[in-house]
Amino acid sequence: MEYTESEVLQYILENDVKFIKLFFTDIFGEIKSLSIQPCELERAFKSGISFDASNVKGFLSVNKSDLFLVPDASTLSVLPWRPQHGRVVRFYCNIRYPDGTPFEGDTRRILQNEVEMAEKKGYEIKIGTECEFYLFQLDEKGNPTAIPHDNGGYCDLAPLDRGENVRRDICITLEQMGIQPEVSHHEAGPGQHEVDFKYDYPVKAADNLSTFKTVVRTVANRNGLHADFSPKPIADKPGNGLHINISVLKDGKNIFESNSDSSEANAFIAGIMNRIREITAVLNPTESSYKRLGYFEAPKYIGWSRGNRSQLIRIPFAGEGYRSRIELRSPDPSCNQYAALSLIIAAGIEGIEQNAKLAPELLINTYNADEVESSKLEALPDSLKDALEVMKSSDFVKSVLPDVTVNALVESSETNGNN
Repeated sequence: MEYTESEVLQYILENDVKFIKLFFTDIFGEIKSLSIQPCELERAFKSGISFDASNVKGFLSVNKSDLFLVPDASTLSVLPWRPQHGRVVRFYCNIRYPDGTPFEGDTRRILQNEVEMAEKKGYEIKIGTECEFYLFQLDEKGNPTAIPHDNGGYCDLAPLDRGENVRRDICITLEQMGIQPEVSHHEAGPGQHEVDFKYDYPVKAADNLSTFKTVVRTVANRNGLHADFSPKPIADKPGNGLHINISVLKDGKNIFESNSDSSEANAFIAGIMNRIREITAVLNPTESSYKRLGYFEAPKYIGWSRGNRSQLIRIPFAGEGYRSRIELRSPDPSCNQYAALSLIIAAGIEGIEQNAKLAPELLINTYNADEVESSKLEALPDSLKDALEVMKSSDFVKSVLPDVTVNALVESSETNGNN
């Protein structure tokens, strides 16, 4: 259920809510929050709650540091793991300047804008994510170790899979928050797991991914474990991917359905492939991201195929209707999902507008291709440094993301290594 502001205020009064958490993300997609009392919520809706933006990565400097959080009433959710007497609720927020104008570096608002532009052009986008993570043991002081929770493999059962109850608690908690997981299972790595979500509108899907990470970390900690979403937690084991499934509807019909006119579908895929090198620094924003690419079903080359999991873009054999989709396999969970989806959608729509031509399907397994075969393929950037260099010269990226965000991504990575 999506609430209006007046309905939210009534809900707060009638449901013993004592604390309200305002969620937002930094440029790397990490959730930040501050808490207010219920009596402050009406003011928050009207004028926002101020915070020190100079202490948030990629926002403002100390000489111009005031920004305001304005809750999105439709994102109201009770936090199920907090006390039910004196409840705690959360909202995702849009970010504004003191004069009420939107903060250009608010990636949630950037995604809203891209979705609105796509809709004006007649396209409705739906997103479903598949997010992987590892569970590690804690030491006697509660600090994370490098010891996986189990030694299970892909789709193993208990007792090899020791994370069944953790995944169960995660899925139940998500359902209590109005998020519908579709599939959960043990992944290929020791202590590695995956949860897949039902498709939703892009902003809602990005919000849900933020909620998912919070839920996984909270449930893991309550079970004496540490959840790790980094791209390559264990050097010689599979990395964590964030596979992004995309459906595009025009006039109510999914352009990826097998019996539909494929020209727009092909152009959308080609648009993403044409821009993928330019946007890789956003989809894969850490040094360890590039230790994942090219290994254990993570793509290295720019190609597409039906069903072939070694390719950058896969068209799953997943049925008709809303389940018809493409799957982009290069992103990882360290990305800012709002910025990532903004660029992916913009690239696909650009492809349609320019009637981009799709390269032939790649049928080879790129993981064991010989040098002759692989030398003919265009590759993703080999390192974060290379990806940043490509992004810095991209007019396309600058047309979607503001200078404040692009510059902050570059400066933070170059200064701190962002490992």
